[in-house]
Amino acid sequence: MNLTDVRYATDGPIATITLARPEARNAYSEAMVEGLVAAFDSAERNAEIRCIVLTGEGKAFSAGGDLKRMAADQGMFAGDDPVALRRSYIMGIQRVPQRIAKVDKPIVAAINGAAIGAGLDLACMCDLRIASDEAKLGSTFVKVGLVPGDGGAFFLARTIGFPRALELMLTGRVLDASRAHAIGLVHEVVPHDEVTARAIAVATEIAANAPLAVQLTKRAAYRSHETDLQTALELAASYQGVVQRTEDHREGVKAILERRTPDFKGS
Repeated sequence: MNLTDVRYATDGPIATITLARPEARNAYSEAMVEGLVAAFDSAERNAEIRCIVLTGEGKAFSAGGDLKRMAADQGMFAGDDPVALRRSYIMGIQRVPQRIAKVDKPIVAAINGAAIGAGLDLACMCDLRIASDEAKLGSTFVKVGLVPGDGGAFFLARTIGFPRALELMLTGRVLDASRAHAIGLVHEVVPHDEVTARAIAVATEIAANAPLAVQLTKRAAYRSHETDLQTALELAASYQGVVQRTEDHREGVKAILERRTPDFKGS
């Protein structure tokens, strides 16, 4: 797979996707959008992959929008026609949340540094977030006269609740890792040099469980959060009906009865 501004690697059941524009603090480029979509496609298609880690190369997770390209009206910031610019967002950077929303395999963000603007939004698109103790996080669009064009208003509110998300979006305030943890924006804060290893450890813990059950549990959680009780119960019954006759379910029950570690095959 030939990627630009993104690296993709696998190690057993874990796929690691790395934002790779360190010279621009991993700010978005058109190539990065294409690379992220392609990398998530690859991870989703590979039956051996059970969990995904997303991180950044260098000192930042992602600075979000590229300020130099903004100033020069280049790339995704080019043009004067509002209709064309709107379409550019839909056909460009919004392809990332559209793709991630369809990934059933859990995604763990290893926030190795600054996650700012669209970079924070990208972290919030992931299912779990492990932050370096040196990380800074902020929804700073209003500081440059923009709105969260990648859907960040939705993702931030889903992560920490509407009132707190609104406060951060309207102030453009940047939080340190400890404050981000205190409000539930990240799940854990670890020493800087340990953030990737910790994210991989969490991903490995998830990957040790029955793959189909994990994926349908993730899907049920998101769908239930967005709907009413009756619909959520109907969905739960349907998903339970699917997994209850799998070999992994039988293996899990048998392993507990035999007091041993289960060997899940994904079937």
